[in-house]
Amino acid sequence: MWKKFKKRIAKLHPLVRNFYFMGAVGFLAWMLFMDDNNLFNQYRRHRELSALLEKERFYKQQIDVTEKAYKELSTNPETQEKFAREHYWMKRDDEDVFVIVKNPSLP
Repeated sequence: MWKKFKKRIAKLHPLVRNFYFMGAVGFLAWMLFMDDNNLFNQYRRHRELSALLEKERFYKQQIDVTEKAYKELSTNPETQEKFAREHYWMKRDDEDVFVIVKNPSLP
């Protein structure tokens, strides 16, 4: 049995019989497919990182827009009046405000 096994191994390519080459192939297979930091996990983490960076850009833009609106609201009296009328339904003494609310159950 051992002789048959030796004959089969002798027929293989010399590179495949090399102990260091086989060790390197085994190590590469382990790192690509079986390790905690394998190729698939790295790809998934890269996608998550890209999504998080995109969210970061979005939130930075939103912060800039909000800061600009806050600055405008805190410095301009006309903007303050417009904001109070739109959000808090405030009115002047000589005005009437009618609020029309659409019923979501009706088309």
